[in-house]
Amino acid sequence: MAVTGIGGLFFRSRDPEARAAWYRDMLGIDAGTDRAWEQEAGPTVFAPFPNDSDDLPSDQPFRLNLRVTGLDEMVVRLEAAGIAVERRAEWDDAGFGRFARLADPEGLPLELWEP
Repeated sequence: MAVTGIGGLFFRSRDPEARAAWYRDMLGIDAGTDRAWEQEAGPTVFAPFPNDSDDLPSDQPFRLNLRVTGLDEMVVRLEAAGIAVERRAEWDDAGFGRFARLADPEGLPLELWEP
């Protein structure tokens, strides 16, 4: 027997309904306790980082990485909605893909990854 995938991500929120709506409206994720998000099959990296890693914000235990298509268009849409999105040339690697980082309304770090 083995684990076959991630079945859910559950996290605390000051305003769960508003936060779920943000994920639905901004990222197209069918978020909420009364929904199930059907994802496309693809790779998932499951990797613990050292406590002193500067790749993750020191006040956050994890960063949620989301596989996307149309990264450029998504960044334009997010920025048009007033969401700060960070991109760096050194994050984009021909072997892994392209990346952009932002935070959700409660400060959870998110990374958009276009393989």
